[in-house]
Amino acid sequence: MTDDRLCRHCLLTIGPRAMRRTVNGENCAFCCYGCCIAFQVKSGKSEEWEAAWLLIRLGVGGFLSMNIMLFSLLLYAGAFTGVDARLLPWVHLLLWIFATPALVVLGGPFLRETWLDGVQGRLRSSALIVVGVGAAYIYSAFAVIERGTHVYFDTATMVLMLFTVGRYLEAAGRARAARDLEPLLAAESECATVVSGGAETRRPVRDVKARMLVRVRPGERIPVDGVVTEGESHTDEAVITGESRQVAKSVGSPVIAGSINLDGPLLIQCSGAGTTTRWAQICRSVRDALVRRSPTQRIADRVVGVSVPIVLALGGLTMLYWAQWLPFERALLFGLAVLVVACPCAVGLAAPLATSLGIGRLARCGCLVRDPGVLEALARMRLLAFDKTGTLTSGRAHVVGIESDGAGTDEVIARAAGLERHSEHGLAHAVAVATAARGLKPVPTRDVRTVPGRGICGNAEGQPVAAGSGAFMRDLGWLLPPALAKQGRSREASGHSVVYVGWGGRVHAVLSLDDTPLPEARGTVEALRYRGLRVLLLTGDLPAAAQRIATAVGIETEDIRAGLAPEAKSVALDRHQQAYGIVAMVGDGLNDGPALARANVGIAVGSATDLARETAALVLPAGGLWMLPWAVDVARAVRMTILTNLMWAFGYNCIAVTLAMLGWLQPVLAAAVMAGSSIIVVLNSLRLERLPDPVPSAAPDQSAVESAPAMHTSSLPVIAGQAIP
Repeated sequence: MTDDRLCRHCLLTIGPRAMRRTVNGENCAFCCYGCCIAFQVKSGKSEEWEAAWLLIRLGVGGFLSMNIMLFSLLLYAGAFTGVDARLLPWVHLLLWIFATPALVVLGGPFLRETWLDGVQGRLRSSALIVVGVGAAYIYSAFAVIERGTHVYFDTATMVLMLFTVGRYLEAAGRARAARDLEPLLAAESECATVVSGGAETRRPVRDVKARMLVRVRPGERIPVDGVVTEGESHTDEAVITGESRQVAKSVGSPVIAGSINLDGPLLIQCSGAGTTTRWAQICRSVRDALVRRSPTQRIADRVVGVSVPIVLALGGLTMLYWAQWLPFERALLFGLAVLVVACPCAVGLAAPLATSLGIGRLARCGCLVRDPGVLEALARMRLLAFDKTGTLTSGRAHVVGIESDGAGTDEVIARAAGLERHSEHGLAHAVAVATAARGLKPVPTRDVRTVPGRGICGNAEGQPVAAGSGAFMRDLGWLLPPALAKQGRSREASGHSVVYVGWGGRVHAVLSLDDTPLPEARGTVEALRYRGLRVLLLTGDLPAAAQRIATAVGIETEDIRAGLAPEAKSVALDRHQQAYGIVAMVGDGLNDGPALARANVGIAVGSATDLARETAALVLPAGGLWMLPWAVDVARAVRMTILTNLMWAFGYNCIAVTLAMLGWLQPVLAAAVMAGSSIIVVLNSLRLERLPDPVPSAAPDQSAVESAPAMHTSSLPVIAGQAIP
């Protein structure tokens, strides 16, 4: 524990205005901004360290560059002429003194990158920066020594300042995303309660071996694959299988690592080592997928690598050509103009600045981008696939139907609620919600006894009452009418969870529970289609359940893929990538990890599991599925801005280099044109700040969801019931 009254860096007492910043996932308090930056440099992770160092470089470099620009403006205005001409060499020397540390501070990272790339036999954009800035600096240094009339230290430092600003904006966006996406892969950090010789010990999952016994209490996540040797319960396997139904477990039942034990303690015998579980394998496959390098980045590096020797060759040829007709000093000046004007300031800012502004625009509305390249991919995608459970649906069971053979609906719900109020089961919560929505009071129930994994029973109003599975009712010896049994089997076959409710030794009704679509799901799907995207549903749930949800949210039958394992989702995405090129995947659970990593754009919602967040390139805020079409609009605006920036930058370079080679563009004018080009690129990118905010009212009409076919009742020979709200 740390004392918030003391600065985290210097340990001095903090005044009334403390500065707070999240560093390494921890909320830290600082006495001033300087301590905040120093602490991030010293203790921050890679993204925070890089952003903090770039900010320090900008501060030092900005101070030196401002002084250089001040004296350069006086030079361009002719202030040192006539009587004051004797001061000109000293002003040039002063500019040299200011420019040298500025180049070391601002140009150090670019020079280091160029050196490392050169050792590996490749050249990237940093090499062009070093060539252009180095040429301007070296020429200016010789001009100072030779007492020349023109120096270009302002050009060198200005180029580095602009590039460093772009890199800082990009690094700040990455650091913001890293702070908000801190969770680790749970499969590698999970612990298990190992039972040995009657004693229980907590061990890391990696130390668990085959045939060891592991105890899992209600509410805990099952850390290993294995078989139940003791106890009964239900498990939620949605994070692995994608199915929203709760699965009953008893002695001999297999369990899956990553699923959640719901309502009873289990003793599990491991079927393999903790590091070989399907959960761990999914985590490892995701980690491998994340380290792949972007194809677009590789292409850009090759293009820049080719352009560097071309620019150098053009500069040399220009100098040699003009040396035949003009003095060598002027020929060298023309060659230098080619290098200065070809310095890729605008080209380098075109994509990073627009991308960083797009990331910030999304972040201010709670949408977090892990990979800067995701915006361009999101703008180019033609197909978007959704997971079902927890993505298009709420992820929690709701009462969606009730069938009875004569009992009133209110009576059935009230009696069931009287029992389930004594249970922590997920289905019990659904019954309680339905009871409250109808304004009913649960029937007081006493002597309640829970049979884990099967049901619950007690006494109410002088007679026994029970709720649970059909097998539980048969064990009690209660009569289960054939019509109700048939309805229950039909609902189970269609993917519903079923609870039989009875009293007085007879089953009187069957409750159907299911996951329900999110209110905004249909409007989101329609908005995406309006933007020309094809929408798919990829789910591990049963086909009938998938069809029901798809119909409710407006997804066509031919676009449904149900009963898919995690690996099958990845295969399906691969197949559609061949037909559509860029595809995106929206998921929520652990089972979506490989698919999110395999898709060109992985998208997770704010309530997603840690692994889904870790593998997703874009994370929407909790309850923010309706913001997905707006995020697509932002991505398309960013891509259009990048394209216009690049068209301007490359067009400018082609024209300016031609003019420089013809001798019509002196280095001074080249620097001015280059600055103007950079300003145009910056201003064009800053237009992204004026993009409209997402409008909640743009979310869909909720009447479409309320009338979804999942909300139903059925008529038996004698029926008393209606749709459950």
